[in-house]
Amino acid sequence: MNSPSSIQQAGTATVQADMSRETVEVDIGPSFPIYFDSDGHTLFGWFQGPPADSLADVGLVICKPFGYEAICAHHSLRAFADAAAALGVPSLRVDYRGTGDSAPIDLGADQLEVWRRDVLAAASELRRRTGVRQVCLFGVRLGALLATLAAADCGEPTPLILIAPVVSGRRYVRDLRTTRLAARMGKDSQEPPEAGPGSMEVSGFTLSAATLAALAQVDLKTHAAPATSAVLLMDGKNMPGAAAWAQQLSDLGVRTTYSALPGLIEMIMAPPQSATVPLQMVAAFETWLRDLVSAVPARPNAGYTHARPAASELMTLRSDGFAHRDPLTERPVFFGPDSAVFGIVTEPRPGELRRRAVIMLNAGADLHVGVNGMNVTLARQWASRGYVVLRMDLAGLGDSRKRVGQADNEVFPETALDDIRAAMQLLRDRYAVADVTLFGLCSGAYHALRAAAAGLAANRILMVNPQNYFWKAGMRLDDLQVAEVVRNPVVYRQRLTSWAAWKRLMSGKVDIARIAKIYMARPLLALTSMLRDAARWSGVRLRYDLGRELEEIDARGVKIVFVFARDEPGIDLLGIEAGSSLRRLGERCRVRIIDDADHVFSQSGPRAALQDILTEELFARSTAISFAPLPNKVEKELLG
Repeated sequence: MNSPSSIQQAGTATVQADMSRETVEVDIGPSFPIYFDSDGHTLFGWFQGPPADSLADVGLVICKPFGYEAICAHHSLRAFADAAAALGVPSLRVDYRGTGDSAPIDLGADQLEVWRRDVLAAASELRRRTGVRQVCLFGVRLGALLATLAAADCGEPTPLILIAPVVSGRRYVRDLRTTRLAARMGKDSQEPPEAGPGSMEVSGFTLSAATLAALAQVDLKTHAAPATSAVLLMDGKNMPGAAAWAQQLSDLGVRTTYSALPGLIEMIMAPPQSATVPLQMVAAFETWLRDLVSAVPARPNAGYTHARPAASELMTLRSDGFAHRDPLTERPVFFGPDSAVFGIVTEPRPGELRRRAVIMLNAGADLHVGVNGMNVTLARQWASRGYVVLRMDLAGLGDSRKRVGQADNEVFPETALDDIRAAMQLLRDRYAVADVTLFGLCSGAYHALRAAAAGLAANRILMVNPQNYFWKAGMRLDDLQVAEVVRNPVVYRQRLTSWAAWKRLMSGKVDIARIAKIYMARPLLALTSMLRDAARWSGVRLRYDLGRELEEIDARGVKIVFVFARDEPGIDLLGIEAGSSLRRLGERCRVRIIDDADHVFSQSGPRAALQDILTEELFARSTAISFAPLPNKVEKELLG
């Protein structure tokens, strides 16, 4: 029997919606967003293709993993699509129903079955748009399972490229529960309520009870061999979970190529700003796909057979769950220098006369859908109440192109203000918008603040969990951050009684030098705060003076709102860096606190509270706002 390594043989609760699409025929570009139908619901996808004259007769459907893994892997999936295009293979990255920018999904639906059909719909759409004879399904983790299940209904043997596939649904659910429990370590023992009866929420993404039941019945090792002509199966080097299944496929006569390669953890488990492309997996992918292309000879007249719609496609949303039954429209847009910046505009119902807009900014290196898909939910809610809402990717993030000389996934790019300014111009030109709100979480909050401080014409800024208020040129994410200086001494004191923490210290796994820097920086931070206050009183202008900036922003009539999870370091940092200015601003600089929340509001309860607060702040009239007072402890910390 061959060893597996040598085998080479024979997308929160949402409402149901009905969607239709309208297509505008324009010249094709190398890469563009599309909408297409799946069982009467509209899906969002991203088409990546070579020029028509180099089109191979093989296409690729890219099936993303589930939840947070999909957010982390986004950059890498783009790299796989680019590699396929270089071989002449067009590809389609698909957002399953209820994920990404696609139509909502019913809360109780069996996502496994719905998403399997979505993969089939994507394969059909890719054939329709390109005319290729052979479609290959490529999936990562749960996406690999979906690709395998969908292959049975493709009507012909379908090549499969699978990275770390979910072989046992029962084990996968068990791993998700472990992840969920690990996220709760150090918090109250009481389990948070689920998003629906029998469902499970992991890192802010929900699997329904029906989905969990369906997964419990899935074990690829007991299924018949997939309907495939060839399989490329890649495991993570330290996570060879599919080796036995690969050997089983080979024994059943399936032409199987298996390898365990590095890069899986860095692709799907590292935060998006730190995630890296698994280069050895991409190289193996290219080699295998090149052989597949050569085995499917291109026809003399192979090429795109249908009109090539691009960013001017539309999606119309209709739902009784929205505030109005009139349709909303979603429209992909490109703007900014060289049209490098991508976003999706959710337009209000026809006839809306109020010219108001919200611009949603990236949180870290997450793409425009936001953490847990929250930006999509809020955009559709706010558009149903009359706002034009743009969820955008800064250049180099998400689906926006990076500029010359810019690094990938740069969280604090120097061009961010230019991108925000271009977004405002787009909304003014296309929608005659006169009232603009900037909204962001974490680094998105930072960019909203910087835009207001720079004098961009915002009417309000909604900032959630900012962890810094200034970013200096040349700084890196792994440098010592001010938020660490504020937060970590408290964390260290809490760990004094932890035997695990002492074991890490004695084993040399603790960066003692960094801890020393933090403790030395703490008194300097307090001293700097006192000096800033003194300078303000004496009329001396200092650089990096948050308090003065907030006062100047307020003087221009901009509404300022901060929202924090209870234990966020940004709360203390706001008090330290803004100092006495907070007391002078009073209710003109609102600070809202949410209990039992983490940094990205990964639990449905706190996330719903956040959405309610943001909606309240967005729609409140600036001249008649009523708020609950801050808790005494927080008020003392901020204003004392």
